[in-house]
Amino acid sequence: MSNRRTFLMSLTAGVVALGLVVGSANADELMGVITKVDSSAKKLTVEEKGTDKEIEVTVNDDTEWVTPKGSSKLDLEKLTKNIEKAKEKGGKGVRATITHEKGVASKITVAAKKKAAN
Repeated sequence: MSNRRTFLMSLTAGVVALGLVVGSANADELMGVITKVDSSAKKLTVEEKGTDKEIEVTVNDDTEWVTPKGSSKLDLEKLTKNIEKAKEKGGKGVRATITHEKGVASKITVAAKKKAAN
């Protein structure tokens, strides 16, 4: 009796683990520079790394903003200001990795700034 129960528990745990792996594998990652923010339409324009192709990604209230300091909900106004600051310094925008599914971003991870060599 306990042999069957152990087997059933192991089988169930394996199926759940497989489901989690497959579920996270469906999301795509887009690496590049966020160049524009359309707050009213909740869209970001991302210039893809290596191709210089512009891709529009939609964000929603559940989109997570991840920085080296921690994570929070995405604030589009703050992101717009960060892009403007980056452009003033001569950059294209904010470097980031966007995890999305069917064009809707679930997580935006900001790339850490490179420190200047001393």
